[in-house]
Amino acid sequence: MSADLILIADGNLGRAQRVATALEAAGHHCEVAPHGAGALEIALVEHPRVIVAQVDLPLVEADKLAEILRANPRTRSARFLFLGVDAQRAGEVGGVGDATLGAGAETNDIHDAVEELLDRQVRIESLEERAAVEREFDGTLAELRPAELLQMLNVRRSSGRLTLTPVLDDGSTPHGWVEVSEGEIHSAEAGSATGEKALFRMLDWNSGDFLFEPCEISTGATIKAPTRSVLAEGLGQLDEWNRLAPKLPPIESPVKLCVDRAELPNAVHPLTQEVLSLLEEVDRVGDIVDRCGHPDYQVLRTLHTLAERGIVEFGRAQIAPAEASRLTLFHESQCRRLRAFAQRGLAREIAPPSSKLLVVAASQAIADQFAGLLIKVPGVELAPRFERGLIGPGDLESMARIDVDGEFGIDLVHLPGDEAYEPLWTFAGHGALGTIFLLDARVGVSATGLDRIAQVLARGSDARTFHVVMLSEGDRLSPDDLRDNLSLIDDASLFLLPIEVEKDPSSVLRSLFARIVP
Repeated sequence: MSADLILIADGNLGRAQRVATALEAAGHHCEVAPHGAGALEIALVEHPRVIVAQVDLPLVEADKLAEILRANPRTRSARFLFLGVDAQRAGEVGGVGDATLGAGAETNDIHDAVEELLDRQVRIESLEERAAVEREFDGTLAELRPAELLQMLNVRRSSGRLTLTPVLDDGSTPHGWVEVSEGEIHSAEAGSATGEKALFRMLDWNSGDFLFEPCEISTGATIKAPTRSVLAEGLGQLDEWNRLAPKLPPIESPVKLCVDRAELPNAVHPLTQEVLSLLEEVDRVGDIVDRCGHPDYQVLRTLHTLAERGIVEFGRAQIAPAEASRLTLFHESQCRRLRAFAQRGLAREIAPPSSKLLVVAASQAIADQFAGLLIKVPGVELAPRFERGLIGPGDLESMARIDVDGEFGIDLVHLPGDEAYEPLWTFAGHGALGTIFLLDARVGVSATGLDRIAQVLARGSDARTFHVVMLSEGDRLSPDDLRDNLSLIDDASLFLLPIEVEKDPSSVLRSLFARIVP
């Protein structure tokens, strides 16, 4: 395998060459193939480390190309990045690809994905060297995630048991195991969960230890799907869980049926039927998730759907004071995504710097009200000058720091919106997580005053904007104002933030920041 050969396969040669030029500028040697057959010929001779392929390749499609090369011992270690993958095709090709990007991916997105695949391959090869000598090997989940370990064992056609001992957020160290037979996942267990439910739960473990012990597998299989397809399904469900987390019911919440059982439909999906049956025995979301045989995300999504249809309802979770004091604005998966955003372009061993989130206020009073909410939230520290009211409308200065996971945080930076400060805007927006525009109840008036800065910041290739309307007690949005600002609603960037002096703002701010997580 060439040390750094990247093969780009695309029927659009101009597009392929642009990708090759960008990767070569980063120090990689690239070759271009105009179709799948040409890519196959080059790969069999030159053994590229990464193959970047449009999913709809002429002659031989990308997923078929990957299947052929996976079956060849000389090329089975190549990593595949599929481009132009829409949501409908993701499930089809996810089983053979290592990473996918949509049709709108920019060259810098492709570069970042290639670097991640190369980094992953280096870690796998290092572990394989140890495994070749010792057969039994161990390490930490910070080195390789469970999915990467299982992919490595699949390529090696290994048989044995992979034991995982994670360190979870609550400090507990449970364990789980996955058995593989000639590289194919055979069975899995984590606590009381077995099969795919256990496997999918373990895919989210990212800290702790692992141990692989070679052995013959004699027990009955609980997972029948091929390794690559079951991993693609599990990782896809994990991504969906992370994306929809704010909408899914909290594990701690009580839940109850709110219609008469005689009103329930007779013909329902088996998963829905199992969830409804469990409601006769338990009344907490976490208990239903644990006792249901289906994967956790599917159970939570079913409960969410039942709630939307008015069949079940959730109560307020009862959280002990000691636990409440540890709550932050972000849960584990959100912390991981924030760190990944900050890590872009950096070597894995380099600790990511704090992320930057810009705040542009329609008025100083609105900025002060926002700060008044932030100061009440655990894990948020206001900048001393801002807390003392020494930062004015024309200051580019830190407002606050939000702790994300104890070691990494988000710096909120106050950015002046007056056009006199326009030369600062593009510079300040570079690399920012996004921009919060703070508006008052007169949405149209306050948004119009910030039109120019919004236009300038929107020019960034990855610009993200969030319009937060601060509603004092008694404030109401007029129907005319909402109608005139439908664009903000349509792009899901409008967020209403009530200012209730007597109430803890943590929950409403948690919902706001959940939208900001990439």
